[in-house]
Amino acid sequence: MKIIKVKNKQDGGEIAYKLIREAHESGATVFGLATGSTPETLYSVLRKSDLDFSDKIAINLDEYIGLAGDHPQSYKTFMKEHLFNDKPFKETFIPDGLAEEESEVKHYNTVIESNPIDVQILGIGTNAHIGFNEPGTPFDTQTHKVALTDATIEANKHNFDSENDVPRFAYSMGIKSIMSAKKIILLAYGENKAEAVANTVSGPVTEDVPSSILQKHPDVVLILDEAAASQL
Repeated sequence: MKIIKVKNKQDGGEIAYKLIREAHESGATVFGLATGSTPETLYSVLRKSDLDFSDKIAINLDEYIGLAGDHPQSYKTFMKEHLFNDKPFKETFIPDGLAEEESEVKHYNTVIESNPIDVQILGIGTNAHIGFNEPGTPFDTQTHKVALTDATIEANKHNFDSENDVPRFAYSMGIKSIMSAKKIILLAYGENKAEAVANTVSGPVTEDVPSSILQKHPDVVLILDEAAASQL
């Protein structure tokens, strides 16, 4: 693992952008993308950049089950507003939150297998989840339906009118699928991520800490602000 410490989210976004640019210029064609507040500064820099993604493919990590793609809180809407409207890709893939489970899981696994991910962007949950792969998720998991934990629902409720509006399930790219990416860039900011980051870097590799599997990946970069890195 390579660890890069930055002062704040803005600097983290700039560093992540440079890594994306290097991959882009080296011929990367498939980019695995994340949602949530963590990658927002990266997407802001990308929107303002001269990088052209019109011949590239984007594959997102996850989507809430029960939300249509045009729902204001869907991750499809998030990606359009934060990146795709300004930086169109040749193809974009996000799980269909209204699709039947078996068919959607099979479909999304086929998408990932047919388009090997060159660079995967990740955030990390306070409980060390990556994607929506909560503690206890088997490391060999591919795309699957996830029951969100209380901690994840609590972390995401600020995006909804009330906690009761937060979906309880999601489709998520599995840990095995994430690990298949050639390069992984994990972004983490804030003291509330410090324990998860420390367990990711130096804790035992255990399914109780989903992100700990990243220790086994050959090319992982962690971009951390001082607070997130405080327990290293």
